[in-house]
Amino acid sequence: MFKQFNLNDALLRAVAETGYTSPTPIQQQAIPVVLEGRDLLAAAQTGTGKTAAFALPILQQLHAANAAPAGVRAPRVLVLVPTRELAAQVEESFREYGRYLRQRSLLIFGGVSPKPQLQALAQGCDLIIATPGRLLDHLQARAVDLSRIETLVLDEADRMLDMGFIRAIRKLIAALPQRRQNLLFSATFSTEIRELARSLLRNPASIDVAPRNTPVELVDHRVYHVETAEKQSLLSRMLNGDNARQSLVFTRTKHAANRLQQRLERDSISCAAIHGNKSQGARTRALGDFKDGRIQVLVATDIAARGLDISELPHVVNYELPHVPEDYVHRIGRTGRAGRTGEAVSLVSRDERDRLRAIEKMLGRPIPVAA
Repeated sequence: MFKQFNLNDALLRAVAETGYTSPTPIQQQAIPVVLEGRDLLAAAQTGTGKTAAFALPILQQLHAANAAPAGVRAPRVLVLVPTRELAAQVEESFREYGRYLRQRSLLIFGGVSPKPQLQALAQGCDLIIATPGRLLDHLQARAVDLSRIETLVLDEADRMLDMGFIRAIRKLIAALPQRRQNLLFSATFSTEIRELARSLLRNPASIDVAPRNTPVELVDHRVYHVETAEKQSLLSRMLNGDNARQSLVFTRTKHAANRLQQRLERDSISCAAIHGNKSQGARTRALGDFKDGRIQVLVATDIAARGLDISELPHVVNYELPHVPEDYVHRIGRTGRAGRTGEAVSLVSRDERDRLRAIEKMLGRPIPVAA
């Protein structure tokens, strides 16, 4: 029960209305640490409930500090995330949990006009949820004041490092007060993450609820060995089957995602593609249509492997295996969430067998081959 954390009634009411009754392991361990004001290094995969693990105690702290309800105010919390999609979902979580509080959150990411963000910054806020690049642009333009940040959250820090954000992150950190609380969440504790943690965190509590690169156990993994030229027809047959409800299908490149979308539509399968070349509006519409069931299939590149919060997603398909074995874990983390079972299917061509062996070595076991 969330009452054990002594959260205020407004937060408990909002949590109850979202349907959550019992905290997940990451919430159980992280919430008390954050409420104590300690730094935190936490290993937690997508789908473990980690957003609430930091959002709830942060909202509790902001509420306890009695933020002024009006006037311009400098942000006191900064949450950095790797992608636009994750930024939007984290900000939505803060709004959901804080619906009966008076905190004001602001979403900042690239790919859209900066003008509305600049106007919102001028009005003041309590929380900023941002991707590093666009926030750094605002900082260098002196449009944002980070001098009063009390809590810094790096969410999916390993992904941000993979995407080359480390220099932007360090420049943003240099603009923050020396005395602050630091929370670092990562799916893996790579050497680079540990180095960042050593330079950033002060005597942190350490939580590991997701052993390194271990996929969600509720996911049923299967491999189909198939020639490259036969993949699309096999996928269409699978998607037209009785059990194929919503499916998230991964390709390695943007071009492959667009091409696969067109071919599936020719087979009368409703789908959309989502990748870095799509505008934010197009990506938001595609994700909304997928979540609402208006389309059956979302074809995505690895930019969507994290940060897409889709409940009750039964199927993930690796149309092409990822370049990096760890990305297999991130992809299949989209299914088998919140105690539900899921299915991860990989279509493996002859030239991808080395990638498959690398994934199986990382997992410590072979993936069953479909009959």
